Amino acid sequence: MPLRCLLVDDNDAFLETARTLLERQGVQVAGVASNIAGALRQARALRPDVVLVDIGLGEESGFELARLLAADGQDGQGMQGGQRVHADVILISAQAERDYTDLIAESPAAGFLHKPELSAQRISQILNRQLRVGQPGFQLAGIAIGRLSGRRDQAYARS
Repeated sequence: MPLRCLLVDDNDAFLETARTLLERQGVQVAGVASNIAGALRQARALRPDVVLVDIGLGEESGFELARLLAADGQDGQGMQGGQRVHADVILISAQAERDYTDLIAESPAAGFLHKPELSAQRISQILNRQLRVGQPGFQLAGIAIGRLSGRRDQAYARS
């Protein structure tokens, strides 16, 4: 099963371009949202593996959304009684990572991805880094990553 992704950005042109790019690379874009409320609704309904969140969501903050998604995933029944969100969050921006270093480090996000570097491979690299510290597994482009019986969080190629 391919990696399922939710894209959150207030720029419709970016959402369309990113969807096309990622789907061509084997990522299933399960949905898109342009604000916090829509992202929370979509994340609960679609249950993606990863949520790519733009840091600047117009008047809203991607950092706030990352915190809300993390809190939603830790709550036993999800926020407001909905489904729990178990997705990793990757913050994205057209601005360089160095512009947000402290805020990214303080956030619950799995990592940061500069928009010009957006690709299935970069998403995989960020999630693989998280996997090594005990996060859930996923499969991307013929590589299955998850828990093997008796071994913790190892990657193996699918035949």
